[in-house]
Amino acid sequence: MIEALAAIVGPAHVLTGADTARWARDWTGDYQGAPLAVVRPACTAEVSAILRYAHENGLPVVPVSGNTGLNGGALGTGAIVVSVERMNRIRDIRPGARVAVVEAGVIVEALNTAAEEHGLIFPLSFGAAGSALIGGVLSTNAGGSNVIRYGNTRDLCLGLEVVLADGRVMDLMQALHKNNSGFDLRDLMIGAEGQLGIITAAIMKLSPRPAARATAMVAMEVLDPATDLLNDLQDASGNAVVAFEFMPRAFIDGHLEINPAAREPFDAPHPVNLLVELAGPGALGDVLEEVLARWMERGTVTDAVIAQNEAQRREMWARRESSAEISFRNPPVIDTDIAVPREDVARYLRDIEPRLRRVDPGCKVMSVAHLGDGNIHYNVWPTDPALLDALRAEIDALAMEMQGTFSAEHGVGISKLAPMARYKDPVALDVMRAIKAALDPKGILNPGKTLPEGGK
Repeated sequence: MIEALAAIVGPAHVLTGADTARWARDWTGDYQGAPLAVVRPACTAEVSAILRYAHENGLPVVPVSGNTGLNGGALGTGAIVVSVERMNRIRDIRPGARVAVVEAGVIVEALNTAAEEHGLIFPLSFGAAGSALIGGVLSTNAGGSNVIRYGNTRDLCLGLEVVLADGRVMDLMQALHKNNSGFDLRDLMIGAEGQLGIITAAIMKLSPRPAARATAMVAMEVLDPATDLLNDLQDASGNAVVAFEFMPRAFIDGHLEINPAAREPFDAPHPVNLLVELAGPGALGDVLEEVLARWMERGTVTDAVIAQNEAQRREMWARRESSAEISFRNPPVIDTDIAVPREDVARYLRDIEPRLRRVDPGCKVMSVAHLGDGNIHYNVWPTDPALLDALRAEIDALAMEMQGTFSAEHGVGISKLAPMARYKDPVALDVMRAIKAALDPKGILNPGKTLPEGGK
């Protein structure tokens, strides 16, 4: 096997033994296991040859990008791990069409930097943007902080190049905003977590670089009126809100704990802390100030700080983007990414804690949310690791009772197989398994992830 793979990519790019350590665990450290080998192809033809060899020999293959996932979706125990990190070329940027043609190994932040040279941006924004790769964010349909304005990764993709399980290359690389020629295979591959093929290249949408930004930290005593504030800001600014993030006091305390040099967002502590950002043309700072002043006069907003320069804006964002480090500072922890209807976020946060206390009275809880789209990252530190599954089940159950989801933006991987089996419509699961069987009849692509066992 090693000789065959080396003949495809060169001996220097087939790693075994201790050299695979970087790929033998996920970012959280919760999932660990040694790969058979790590293969680092440099082009689509090499990925095709690897999969053709694996398919002929029935060898499991796990694709990996930046390995920044939180659910074990890229764990390659006993498998050939295919790292796309060498496939990192930005093939083309077309400013007129506002698209970029990129390979799967391009870092998200690098694409944004390249776009900025043309007065454009790649608007996908989250804490791991400096290490996450395009192939990975497509495979999980990543979200982040700007979904309210720009959508998830799926909404930012026009075309794909995908290598199927048997090595065939499927070319969907058309930069079209309208294409109604049969099944939407592009969207089928996005969010599939490498179950149906390995994404090797994509055409991604770019957006104009905002002429102005207005960013603020906003304090409230209760969360319930926050969605009305969001609507007011959208109406006043012509839908210029790009981010609307919620951080409770426990999150602020966590940020200060891991960043001793960090400052409090306000002169006094508040239970509700919102990060609000508007972007676009016009005097958005004036709009933001006028709306917040009106809400402060009512007493609903208790404090507000508007960033006066880029350094202050970055300080505000650094607070929010420390979420992963805060969440995983004291394992074991339950890290979730449920979502409920936006107007129900405050009710969810009120109702979930008593349910968790019935399971584990001494557990520690903390949340942070993309409030603009209803996505909540709810974290629990149990007093007994044996209670992890029971606590996670409560978090998922309440989300489903409120017509939400147990998986909003991180993918399913390994950690969400149980709720997939419990809550996903059985017919939908059967359809997914049928698609998987049709495209990957030997089941070699990312086995043991995403789709729970069982079914027809």
